[in-house]
Amino acid sequence: MTREGIRGDSDAGTDAAASFDPLRPLLTRVAYRMLGSVADAEDVVQDAFIRWLGTDRDAVREPAAFLRRTVTRLCLDQIKSARNSRETYIGPWLPDPLVEEEEEDDVTLPLMLALERLSPLERAAFLLHDVFGVGFEEVAKTIDRDPAATRQLAARARTHVRDARPRYKLEKEQGLQIADAFFAASRSGDMSALGALLAADVGMWADGGGKRPAAAGPVLGYDVVLKLHRSLAVLFGKYGSTLVHTCMINGLPGFVTREADGELQTTALEIVDGKVTAIYVMRNPDKLRHMH
Repeated sequence: MTREGIRGDSDAGTDAAASFDPLRPLLTRVAYRMLGSVADAEDVVQDAFIRWLGTDRDAVREPAAFLRRTVTRLCLDQIKSARNSRETYIGPWLPDPLVEEEEEDDVTLPLMLALERLSPLERAAFLLHDVFGVGFEEVAKTIDRDPAATRQLAARARTHVRDARPRYKLEKEQGLQIADAFFAASRSGDMSALGALLAADVGMWADGGGKRPAAAGPVLGYDVVLKLHRSLAVLFGKYGSTLVHTCMINGLPGFVTREADGELQTTALEIVDGKVTAIYVMRNPDKLRHMH
């Protein structure tokens, strides 16, 4: 290739990056909400950039809409293959934990789990319209359906996920105080204090992905969850569990710890009326890699 050709490719790459990079955070959020995986979201966005490099960018009137459409379609393709691997996943599957400094939207961890139960097109219609505020005409173009069908997809999704959306907003400070209290009680073995924090119908889900020890299925009910924590407290007392910090994890109050094996762990708490109704623990090291 001539020097002029190399310079031309370099200029094109710089030009493409200049228009793409400001949109990268939004595109990554769209991809992560669709896929529940940080690494997969980053791969999809990078794939979209490679496609952007090969696009006649002068002919694109709205780069944000064009790229959001590209990313969504790539995600829909990815979901098909991801669903096959989920069938062989060991234990409960949870989305990768995102420690959030600021709330970008109201997609909490329970809502992301509810989205997993939707069809890929329902998920896309709901996220693009209800979460990211995209008009139905544009959503219809993105998922290659007519606007009426797209409205139906979003309405069906809304019905399915209604129970997963918080009925009232928990004050962040109150949530983090409960998370602090939960950490202290669970690690010290103070079951009386821990029990006072739990709702009667509390459930616990731990994702080890077959890479680290974790319960093989959901642990449901006050007595069973408390019994499990009584056993865990013995291990914490013997081997240690260090608090890294309390924080918001996928829109829920929680905390990051470093466990006895040296690996990170996240615990996110769903709280209703001041009581912990669900505990989500991420132990799979593959899903914590982005936090190192």
